[in-house]
Amino acid sequence: MDQKDNTLKVTVSRGTSGEQFEQEFEVPAYENQTVLDVVSWIQQNSDPTLSYRFACRVGMCGSCAMMVNGEPRWTCRTHVKKVVRKNTLSIAPLRNLPVVKDLAADMTPFFDKWVDAEGYHHPTRTRHDPMQEVTPNDEERNRANAGIECINCAVCYAACDTVANNDAYLGPAALQRAWTLYNDQKNENGQAILDAVSRDGGCHSCHSMGSCSLYCPNELDPMSAIAGLKRETAKNLFRRRR
Repeated sequence: MDQKDNTLKVTVSRGTSGEQFEQEFEVPAYENQTVLDVVSWIQQNSDPTLSYRFACRVGMCGSCAMMVNGEPRWTCRTHVKKVVRKNTLSIAPLRNLPVVKDLAADMTPFFDKWVDAEGYHHPTRTRHDPMQEVTPNDEERNRANAGIECINCAVCYAACDTVANNDAYLGPAALQRAWTLYNDQKNENGQAILDAVSRDGGCHSCHSMGSCSLYCPNELDPMSAIAGLKRETAKNLFRRRR
């Protein structure tokens, strides 16, 4: 960004699904300014009707994820100077999701696919049973731990071209969650997970392009998790044919 120019030209997507348009704003440029700072300035100083979503502002919740110059990012941790192009910014809601209003995407399809992928815990014990022991250095535990820091921000979902072209595809976050639970010793129904992720739109729909792992703000690797599911579903198919 040209340090002599203290103004940003920001193009913001407005409206709802099917009725979107772009609106331009001029925003003061500051040192160490984040994209979320820019959006907040517009809402507080130019147009109070601008809708967007955020919570923690420190990269913990993921709710402020948006498209910035065409790429999905957490706006609270994206500094303007790293993404600005000739003093201009383009900001839009996460792609591959319906739009509630302006920069706020509807997360319902994203979480519905978690359920479809059996991405919820199937406990091996009840609250009345003794707590199950888990060895920290166990191989399965380490595979589960690799994706456990997912915070459901949907950046990988927005980055995925397979999601964009296949409405049935479960998406990288749901499949990574399925892989995490499949390897969790406290989760008992691994077969239900394999059945869920091997259907149409499951792990075998992934084209292994790697955008999910490239853009994950927590540096997780959903592509490797999906590869693990592909291996296990293939093994499961051969076992059933014996």
